[in-house]
Amino acid sequence: MGGQPCKISEEGRQVMEIPFLDLKEQNRSLKTEILSLWEDILDSARFIGGEHVSKLEEEYARACTVDYCVAVNSGTDALRFIFLALGLEPGHEVITVPNTFIATTEAISQAGGKIAFVEIDPGTYNMDPANVEAAITSRTRGIVPVHLYGQPADMDPILHIAQKHSLWVVEDACQAHLAEYKGQKAGSMGIAGAFSFYPGKNMGACGEGGAVTTNDADLASKVRMIRDHGQARKYFHDMEGYNGRCDALQAAALRVKLRHLPAWNESRRRNAQRYLDMLKDIEGIILPEVADYILPVYHLFVIQAYKRDAVADALKQRSISTGLHYPIPLHLQEAYEHLGISKGSFPVTESCAEKLLSLPMFPELTEEQISYVCESIVEVTARL
Repeated sequence: MGGQPCKISEEGRQVMEIPFLDLKEQNRSLKTEILSLWEDILDSARFIGGEHVSKLEEEYARACTVDYCVAVNSGTDALRFIFLALGLEPGHEVITVPNTFIATTEAISQAGGKIAFVEIDPGTYNMDPANVEAAITSRTRGIVPVHLYGQPADMDPILHIAQKHSLWVVEDACQAHLAEYKGQKAGSMGIAGAFSFYPGKNMGACGEGGAVTTNDADLASKVRMIRDHGQARKYFHDMEGYNGRCDALQAAALRVKLRHLPAWNESRRRNAQRYLDMLKDIEGIILPEVADYILPVYHLFVIQAYKRDAVADALKQRSISTGLHYPIPLHLQEAYEHLGISKGSFPVTESCAEKLLSLPMFPELTEEQISYVCESIVEVTARL
């Protein structure tokens, strides 16, 4: 199989080993450049703040077409610090979706807010704007659309509803680095955007990292203080804050990766199109929907499979790794049992959670590997 790692199964079939994500190849290609920058940081012993952090902020703000970027310790911190800077208080409600990673809702709760869930769109798996207005109460302060799997939510109606009710919109763009909605970059449309640089993201650090993007100077200033113990300058504390800074080693690695991000995203789109072409019209499979005004970045390529667990297990037998994003909706998690939301409350989300299956997706994925995955899915679903 063209030099790809292969083995022979017990049934005598040739099997190609395909990881769900391969960071090793990407890191190998950048190793010399990153290590050179890290050596300079080690020699200078300037580990916190400094040129690489400030340059990353400038470069990422420019890439996202916003005025300000504040580098922080994680995507979760980015969200939490935004909510704190916006003055979220106990009793204030924030509308978001149950089909997301718990960091979205953790940040709301830990900043003092109350979570209000709305249903998702069955085709894009993102927030369905048609459900938002009915969830607004006198206690609602904001809306958090999640640009899930690298596809921006439908922002125009969400922003219109927010403006109508004097609410803020914070974009959870932790999976959507440089994705676009009608020509506008993710993280540039709401009052602020939050990004994660967790290693497996489209632009991942060599550890933890995150960023806040905004055009609001006051909000950016507050986030800078919150990330650094509430101090505008050393030992002068305007408020209590957190230790949520991005360190120089991560910032330097991210600056290197940012230069490659557009090309990596383009590779992901090519890979996604191959999946879409090879899996169309396959019985038992539902492919993701993307509007023509969206430029997705395919952090994940997620299908629906009607016998999802059996399909995943059969693919595993063929050495194809898959993922589940996310198998238990947040409203059914034990952590949110206190909200009193019963099963059946969000039927679209719950139905998708039973079927969603994430296929291998990374820039270095080859056409041969994708063909093997798709051929395996066709054979497996036909048998099941």
